[in-house]
Amino acid sequence: MTDKDTTSRYTALQKQFVQRFHRPAQALFSAPGRTELGGNHTDHQHGRVLAAAVELDTAAAAAKNNDRILRVESQGYAPCEISLESLQPCPSEHGTTAALVRGVAAGFAALGCPIGGFDACATSRVMPGSGLSSSAAFEVLVGEIFNDFYCQGRVSALQIARIGQYAENVYFGKPCGLMDQMACAMGGVVYLDFANPEEPEIQQLPFDFSRCGYGLCILDSGADHADLTADYAAIPAEMGAVARVFDKEVLGQVPEQVFYRRIGDLRRQMGARPVLRAIHFFEENRRVERQRQALFEQDVEAFLRCAAASGSSSWRLLQNVIPANGETKLAFTLALAEGLLHGAGACRVHGGGFAGTVQAFVPLPMLEEFQSRAEAVLGTGSCHVLSVRQQGAYRLTDFSA
Repeated sequence: MTDKDTTSRYTALQKQFVQRFHRPAQALFSAPGRTELGGNHTDHQHGRVLAAAVELDTAAAAAKNNDRILRVESQGYAPCEISLESLQPCPSEHGTTAALVRGVAAGFAALGCPIGGFDACATSRVMPGSGLSSSAAFEVLVGEIFNDFYCQGRVSALQIARIGQYAENVYFGKPCGLMDQMACAMGGVVYLDFANPEEPEIQQLPFDFSRCGYGLCILDSGADHADLTADYAAIPAEMGAVARVFDKEVLGQVPEQVFYRRIGDLRRQMGARPVLRAIHFFEENRRVERQRQALFEQDVEAFLRCAAASGSSSWRLLQNVIPANGETKLAFTLALAEGLLHGAGACRVHGGGFAGTVQAFVPLPMLEEFQSRAEAVLGTGSCHVLSVRQQGAYRLTDFSA
C-alpha cells in the first residue's frame, strides 16, 4: 500500500468516527500484524520463537468518553458496547470482538491501572484467518489505547502483550501462547525464549529479508478455520500430557535427554501422535536458536535451511497440516509453493496450521513470477508480499491539538 493509500485510509477512518460519534477523534492508533518466522507451536510449551511485525496493521480512530463505556466499531464485525462496571468473562461473548475488548479492560484493571471509557472506529488490513494474528493485533491496539489515554504510556509492551493473551485465553476462549501479542506489541524481528514465562528473554534482531535478496510471502490456502478448535487445542493438550508424565506442566520444563530415555514407554502408554509432537517441540526449539544466530550473523541461507526443516517437521511430526475433517487445501498450497520455488528459498506451515496460510521465502528475481503463478491457482490476492514493520503498537497522530 502506498503512502497515498495509507493517508486515504486513515482519513476515511477519521470521517467514519465523526459520522458515528458526532465529534472528532482525539488520536489515531496502529498495531501491526505478525508473521511467525520460527518456532511452530513452541511458545505455549515455554519454548523459543522467532517472529516479526508486518506492515499490514489494525488501526483505530479513538477518543475518550465520560460514560465508563467502551464503544468499538470494527469494520466487518458487529459493533460492541462494554460497561466498565462489568468486567467478568461472559460465556455468550466467546469468539467475539466484545470478548476481546472486555478482556483487555479487565487485564488493565487487574494490573491496578486506571481505566475509563472510550469510543473507537477500527479497520484492519490484517486478514482474518491469514495466520498474521488479526486477533492479537486488535488486542494490542485496544491495549495501546488504554495505555495512552489513561496510563500515560507507563504499561510496557510485555504487559500489554500479556493482557492481550489473557483476553484471548480467558474471554475469547482460544488457547494461545504469547508470541503473537509480543510481536505485535514490540515490532521488528524479535526472538523470544519463554523458559521463564514471567520474564521471557527478548532480543530484537535488525534484519531485512529484502536486503538479503528474498521476498517474504504469505499464501492463503482458502481453507476455513471454522470448526477446527479441537484440532488446534489438541496440540498443547497432547504436549502437556507428555510433560505431565515427567511431573511437569509443559515440555519446556522437561530435559530433552530425559524425554528420549523414556520415548518407548511413552509411545506404548500414550500412542504415537503425542510423542511425535513432543519430538517436534524439542527439535524446533533447537532450530529457533540456530535461526537466531543465523539472523544475527546475516546468514540468510542458514536461516532458510532451518525454515525448510521447520516446515518438514510441522508436516511429519507436529501433524498440523491436515485436520481431522480431512481438508487438504493447506497441504495443496504447501506442495504448490514447493513446486514454484524449484528448490530455491524455503516454505513452511505458517502459524497454527490445519487451515490458513503457508509462508514462503522467495528469491527476489523469482518473486513476480511466483506471485503471479500462485494467484493463478489460488486466486487473485491470495499471495501477500510482506515487509517487516519496525514499530510495534503506537499512537500515530494526535488530533486533539
